[in-house]
Amino acid sequence: MDRFLLFPVFFPMLAGLFAFQLGRWQEKARDMFVLSATAMELLLVLTIWTNPELSQASVAVEGFCALGIRFQAGGFHTLMALLTAAGWLAASVFCREYMVHVRKRNRFYFFWMLTLGATMGVFLSAELFTAFVFFEVMSFTSFVLVIQTEEYQALKAGETYLAVAVIGGLAALAGLFLLYGQLGTLDLDRMGAAAAAVEDRTLLWAGSLLVLVGFGAKAGAFPLHIWLPTAHPAAPAPASAVLSGIIIKTGVYGILVLSTTIFLYDGAWGLLLAAIGTVTMVLGAVLAVCSIDLKRTLACSSISQIGFILVGTAMVCLLGEHNALAVDGTILHILNHSLIKMVLFPLAGIIHLSTHSFDLNEIRGFGRGKPMLALLMGLPMLSLAGVPALNGYVSKTLLHESIVEYIPLAGEYDLLFSALEGLFLLSGGLTLAYMLKLFVCLFVEKNPLPQEVLDKKWRRRGEHYIAPASLGTIACYLLVMVRLGSEPNMTMDAVAAMTRGFLHGHAPDHPVDYFSPVNLEGAGISLAIGAVVYVLVVRLLLVRKKRYFDPIPPGLSLEYGLYRPLLDLLAKTAVVLATLVDRLLPRLLFQALPRWIGRIHQSGVECWEGAVRRLTGGRYAPQPSVEQAADDEHFAHYEDAPRRGGGFVQSLAFGLILTGLGMAFALLFILLYGIHV
Repeated sequence: MDRFLLFPVFFPMLAGLFAFQLGRWQEKARDMFVLSATAMELLLVLTIWTNPELSQASVAVEGFCALGIRFQAGGFHTLMALLTAAGWLAASVFCREYMVHVRKRNRFYFFWMLTLGATMGVFLSAELFTAFVFFEVMSFTSFVLVIQTEEYQALKAGETYLAVAVIGGLAALAGLFLLYGQLGTLDLDRMGAAAAAVEDRTLLWAGSLLVLVGFGAKAGAFPLHIWLPTAHPAAPAPASAVLSGIIIKTGVYGILVLSTTIFLYDGAWGLLLAAIGTVTMVLGAVLAVCSIDLKRTLACSSISQIGFILVGTAMVCLLGEHNALAVDGTILHILNHSLIKMVLFPLAGIIHLSTHSFDLNEIRGFGRGKPMLALLMGLPMLSLAGVPALNGYVSKTLLHESIVEYIPLAGEYDLLFSALEGLFLLSGGLTLAYMLKLFVCLFVEKNPLPQEVLDKKWRRRGEHYIAPASLGTIACYLLVMVRLGSEPNMTMDAVAAMTRGFLHGHAPDHPVDYFSPVNLEGAGISLAIGAVVYVLVVRLLLVRKKRYFDPIPPGLSLEYGLYRPLLDLLAKTAVVLATLVDRLLPRLLFQALPRWIGRIHQSGVECWEGAVRRLTGGRYAPQPSVEQAADDEHFAHYEDAPRRGGGFVQSLAFGLILTGLGMAFALLFILLYGIHV
């Protein structure tokens, strides 16, 4: 029965192979098959959720990649699997409407299903090595989704996405080596006890920081958030939805594993996450306020919300055994952000299908006269901003209260955490500001172009702007969000209770009164800040001559202002050093030989030549001396005639390439041997 857990991971991958072959013959049949396969995936996860025998199941595949892989259901694992399956099904429904206008759909659906299976593998993993294996598979399969359109911006975004994925993956792998060497296990149930027994935690910190780099990069945490503002706008809207709503949560998953095993109740780790989370939270919100691209704004919003989640994770560590509010707030904000972005990104795609643009100056006024679209977009926008009676308000209230709860316990850091509370409220206010910016631009303001021009540019008269299937899917998400927000004690507290064991959380001493004056006051302060920022910053400073503009210069980005120049400098330095070693080392080596060694060598050569000359009757021609050979650049070439220029084959770079290929074949041998054994 436990082997049933393998199906949610490997069934989508096999379905992707079948869909690829089916699509070569019949595209409509392929589309229906993909939709059916994602529906079956949701059914599999629901079976795990509802079946008592499967709800705590665990299964291992021994020998896979030498260390084996292991999956586990229950609590947080199953919740994330459910969000993944539901999100992929919703996005697959939207694919039928959106992907008609995209080339090479067969390739897209193949990697679409592979990414689904890999993401499931991360969330159902029972140990960190399994999570890493599927995390890397997911990174490379989702890369194809980012570059699907093959436009210039998509290829550049894919380049950044792949670079961050590779660098982050290598860092995480190095960290896993260190952790395994110190702990002797990467099993989630045993890592905590093993870490507690380690006296010198230096290598534990080193390994954990490397793993944090890998998973934090995928989560979009500062300073490795650079891929997110470019990859989300470049990818097709269904891919953007799962990237923001689901895939970046795999990075959060890895951070949560470290925080609840090796660094359970560790104050220093909590301070580190609090610093990273605060910068991520504020920076993402500022970028979103300044952005003039619809999907980029939503992408920067995801960066900010990941910051909220990291702050909650920090509070889980800092509050120790009294972290009930922080645990529930972190889990529920992961849930809420996924629900909200699985609505907003498809709606952005629907607007793009009609306007062929994401630029706010070009799509301005598109939603005028469309009350249904205003409702569909308005509710999740307000929820993300933390408006009471919606689900986003509940999780933000819990996170805010956890910060307030820790301030009296912070000791010498009380002023820092008071500042953190202020930045938390400010970031919530900025969320309202950029959501108001989008809503007013789309549904209130008029486009300066004449209506006749807009009708030709945007869509034909009488044409529906949203397919019924997409509308029904989005409506289901909205109903869930309204239900969760209207009765949080009955719904959201129950979800938190089922999943808080993963974060070693405890139940609150008493039910939280979400609509008490104190909690409403915090939300009111944040919303007031948002309204002021919208009026004084957005309307007065970011709108010139009735056009929105982004005040942040492109060169100010970390990617183009720091990372790319730094990598370019390192690459050029490596080329120069390799060339110097390749060209000068042999010459310097011979010239550096002490003269007495040369004399000994010359004496030996003369003795050898004399003996050979006597044996050959004087027909032997003497070879050049060491000093003469050092001046001959072709001394090391075993050829009758010297070659003009050594060429690439004789270079150090070629030798390094061969070394790399040898390592790759060695790793392949180890992998195949592990599977065989």
